[in-house]
This record gives sequence, C-alpha cells and structure tokens, in this order.
Amino acid sequence: METFRRPPESPAEFAADGVRIFGVLSLVISLVIFGTPAIAAFSLVIVGQMVPRMLGMRPALDIAVGIVLLVAGWSNVLNLYTTVPGWDLLVHFFTNGLVAAMLYLLFVRFTDPEGARTVRTSPTVVILTTAFGLSAGVFWEQFEWLAHNLVDDTIFVAYNDTIGDLTAGGLGSLLAGLAMTFVASPAKSPSRRATSAVS
Repeated sequence: METFRRPPESPAEFAADGVRIFGVLSLVISLVIFGTPAIAAFSLVIVGQMVPRMLGMRPALDIAVGIVLLVAGWSNVLNLYTTVPGWDLLVHFFTNGLVAAMLYLLFVRFTDPEGARTVRTSPTVVILTTAFGLSAGVFWEQFEWLAHNLVDDTIFVAYNDTIGDLTAGGLGSLLAGLAMTFVASPAKSPSRRATSAVS
C-alpha cells in the first residue's frame, strides 16, 4: 500500500492520476445523465484504475490501463460495441490483457511479496496470466448477462458475441503473459532514482 499512498512525483505519474480523475468524472456524469448500467460500468472502471497505483506499476502502463478502461466504459455508454464493426473485439483484447496482467501481479504480491519484484516471463507465468484473463472475461460476460436480464434488456447479449469477446480477451491475456518481464517492471520514482545514483 506504500505506492498507493505515495504522492505522484514525475509528470507521467501526475498524468496517470489525471486519468483516474477522468474516471471519477465519468462516474459523476453517468450518475447525472446515464442510467444504472453506466454507473455500474464506471464503478468497475474506477476500481480497475486504482490497482496499478497499488501495485506500483510503471507510469506508462498505469496510464495505458486507465485509458483503456475509460475507453471500455465509454464505448459501452455510447453503444460503440454494436455500431462500430470489430471495436468490441479490439477493446476486449486490450482490456482483458491489461486486467490479466494486474490480476497476476496481485496474485504474486499476496502469495510471494519478495518474488513480486523479480517477475519474469515463463511458461507458468504465461499460463496463469492467460487463465486469470479468461476468468475475468467470463466474469464480465456473466455481468453483462445479469445486467441484460435484471436491469436493462437493451444491453446486447448474444452467443457469437460472447465467444468472440472471450477469444479476443484470451489472446490479449496470452500476450500479457508473454510480455510479463516488461509489464512487471516496477515504477521508479525520481526520489528512488536519486537515491540509487548516490549509492
């Protein structure tokens, strides 16, 4: 939790926190203008945007996670998934991949805190990351199905759509596992870089 409480120091870290502010503003807008599905979607977006800060991920990836989750949320609100061909699969590919990486890093953080600092790509890492991503994809599809049946039947749910989303998300998760050496590299704040230089 130290990285979560630490104030931003570099321009990139300020930018990452700025993206989180847009997430909160999106939730406020959904409360005022849009309905329950949008509120639920942006609530999940905000939770997802907080995880990179807690994990101390490098700012570039922190920003990427925040922006991709915002795009996913607004694509839902603006019906881009059903009006732009292929957009649904593209968003699921990137969203699932980044979420899978975060879930794997959370898993390592809680099971092997020391090992979290030296995560490297390996067959086990790739398999677990892909499994986490597929599980997250299934959770999301179940969330959509429940929302369609219990909240708003205009939410699009179809067999081919679900299988396509899970496939795209699985491929994104596989890529995240293959790139875990880069993804897991922790952020270095200016103060820590200065300390390293002095030592």
